[in-house]
Amino acid sequence: MLSVSNTLSENSVTDSELQIQNALKNHEFIVYYQPQYKANRGQLASAEALARWQKPDGSIGMPGEFIPYMEKNNLVCELDWQILHEVCLFLKKRIDSGEEVVPVAVNFSRNHLDEDDFAALLCAETDRAKIPHKLIHVEITESSLASDSERIIALVASVRACGFHVAIDDFGSGLSSLSMVKDVDADILKIDRSLLSGDLNNDKDRIVLESIYDFANRLRLTTVAEGVETREQLGFLRTCGCDLIQGYLFAKPMPDEDFARILSRQAPPLEAMDNASEDILMVQPRSSAMQLLTEVIFKKYPLVIFSNLTRNSYYMMTYDNFTTTSCPPAGVFDELIAHGASSMHPEDQQLFADTFNSDSLLAAYHSGQECVRIVTRQLGDDGVYRAVETADYFVKSPDSDDVLVITLCQNV
Repeated sequence: MLSVSNTLSENSVTDSELQIQNALKNHEFIVYYQPQYKANRGQLASAEALARWQKPDGSIGMPGEFIPYMEKNNLVCELDWQILHEVCLFLKKRIDSGEEVVPVAVNFSRNHLDEDDFAALLCAETDRAKIPHKLIHVEITESSLASDSERIIALVASVRACGFHVAIDDFGSGLSSLSMVKDVDADILKIDRSLLSGDLNNDKDRIVLESIYDFANRLRLTTVAEGVETREQLGFLRTCGCDLIQGYLFAKPMPDEDFARILSRQAPPLEAMDNASEDILMVQPRSSAMQLLTEVIFKKYPLVIFSNLTRNSYYMMTYDNFTTTSCPPAGVFDELIAHGASSMHPEDQQLFADTFNSDSLLAAYHSGQECVRIVTRQLGDDGVYRAVETADYFVKSPDSDDVLVITLCQNV
């Protein structure tokens, strides 16, 4: 097992602090697992590994008793590695026995930024136990992201390159949330329990959460709601498109033997899901319905462009698995059309340019047309021409007199 810290001088610490040091040396810290369930179906999907202190007298110490001291004295990294080691042993035992396993999230402190070989250490520990990297989710708190953005971005990239998933924990508890989510290439976003206020009867609370889940889903992030305690919270989160639920409503953190029974499906059915079976359409807010509609559009149309003809600008709303992927994500609209025309079959280039330049589209709009649509042949990145339908729909902005257009493209 990995060890990365040096024990402090025993003469410089109090009795309680010395007990923490000894607990670390004697491996008194154990893993409790808190299951994470699929929000809409109640199926076990994953779990979070949480550190607990099993004291010699048999009592269980909570993180508040030891984490602050460990973080202050640079001992928390060794604790993190011990927890990962225990998780790997747990998973290995079940895998070797042919039993069910799920991914487990392990928390890592910001102190690991000082470890230049963090990804290599992570691989060494999991590979020693022959654990597939996809079964370990590396959790980094939102506050860690703000401490050294360049180094954390590099660390996350190196971890994901090794096949591990990365989760941003406690999202919404700090001030750097949006900028860091944009820059850090994570897989999972865990929404902090502080955003779940009561039964979410307050409109502002609901709007904030709906907005978070909307942008998280647009970024293709798996979302986890922490601290879910009431059926009302669950019902609302289901309408927001939340992926996973973690909280006392479903399960408290538990020792490994109890979690093993849940994995083996020996636990009783979840009463919470039995009481959350109301028709989702009856509680669906408008924002969630629009999100679902957007998801359907993106599935049918891999290329969706939003343009302002009046200001000659555009940006890509989505650009997935299309014929060609070399187009800039935003810029000048007429340059976009020139770029698109250059990718067409020589016999179709003039037709595409004449149909979709801004002057032609503005003329079509003022003549009362609602849509301009043609089929052309476009050269793909693989060197093959394919028939592509491009449809421009004119829309009116409620806030200005600008002429806007939505472009929907699909291979036909």
